[in-house]
Amino acid sequence: MQSTEPGRRDAPVVPDDAGVTFVMPVLNERGYLQRAVETVLAQEVDGPAELILALGPSTDGTTALAQRLAGSDPRIVLVDNPAADIPVGLNLAIRAGRYPTVVRVDAHSELQPGYTRRALATLARVRAANVGGVMRAEGRTPFQRSVARAYNSPIGLGGGAYHGGREEGAAESAYLGVMRRSVLEEVGLFDETIRRGEDWELNLRIRRAGYRVWFDPALSVTYWPRESWTRLARQFRATGRWRGELVRRFGRGNSLRFFAPPALLVALVLSIVVAVLQVAGVLVGWWSVAASVVYLPVIAYVVLVLAWTIGPGGGRGWRDKLWTAAVLPTMHLSWGAGFIAGVARGAHDTVDTSRLGDRNTPLP
Repeated sequence: MQSTEPGRRDAPVVPDDAGVTFVMPVLNERGYLQRAVETVLAQEVDGPAELILALGPSTDGTTALAQRLAGSDPRIVLVDNPAADIPVGLNLAIRAGRYPTVVRVDAHSELQPGYTRRALATLARVRAANVGGVMRAEGRTPFQRSVARAYNSPIGLGGGAYHGGREEGAAESAYLGVMRRSVLEEVGLFDETIRRGEDWELNLRIRRAGYRVWFDPALSVTYWPRESWTRLARQFRATGRWRGELVRRFGRGNSLRFFAPPALLVALVLSIVVAVLQVAGVLVGWWSVAASVVYLPVIAYVVLVLAWTIGPGGGRGWRDKLWTAAVLPTMHLSWGAGFIAGVARGAHDTVDTSRLGDRNTPLP
């Protein structure tokens, strides 16, 4: 019997020409879908390929665009995802697919040339169950570019491997992912009760089943972040709340870096309380001095953000730097607030509303 110790089981070997199924959940992506589909269909593989689009109830014309694209290329297959949940759509697309390797793609992203061929070679070379690469965020507007810089920076999203790692090797999770269907079916596909962080949870089950999840920095995917401050805040609050739910469910399986944003938020709230008590004269003398220690992490954070903003990481002009100074705390504090709520009360029916009613501008 094979060991289930993480990394000890080899994923099945698949012939190079066995075929690839690309799966993409889609909701309100009119401004991004066509380019995302084009980069998928341009991927060169030795065998047959298909792209399954799981269509949520879009309100911006995305469904009509998807239908036109499907009508122009027989490799595109449409399935309905009335629930609009990402894991539900992914499972619908996977079940509708025919081939032994599944490539997850996002309608808000673009695969780089050679991505799939390289991923298939890495899967075969290291016998992993799932391989992922680097998320390279980019932007079209000053705000979106500032979000992209935050995504790509070590202080923006906590330094996960797929946000800029350079060393190939076993990983906790994989961005999007190129996966063996047999392993997905063995561990039970995506958990449809998890609306955010479903990829992390799936990779946890893959690793607990004894298979390898692999990071290959030569793989690159372009990701387009949210286009407005309110959408960014809603996205990160929902993501943080679901991370809190995952902590409730899996405890120590979560990385310590996930606890940094909520710790920052707690320190900020305590600093405000202490400041009010000091101004009101309630805290005086040595008690006031001792309580002032809560300011230190907040001051350190402010200095870090300002140093990053003023430096090359903040962009080139004053507008870039102002947006960077606003974006970093928005991401961290929104995520932290969501995380605390998720740990305290669970995620329940929390959804990422940053895509609802989205009116994306068409690509130039």
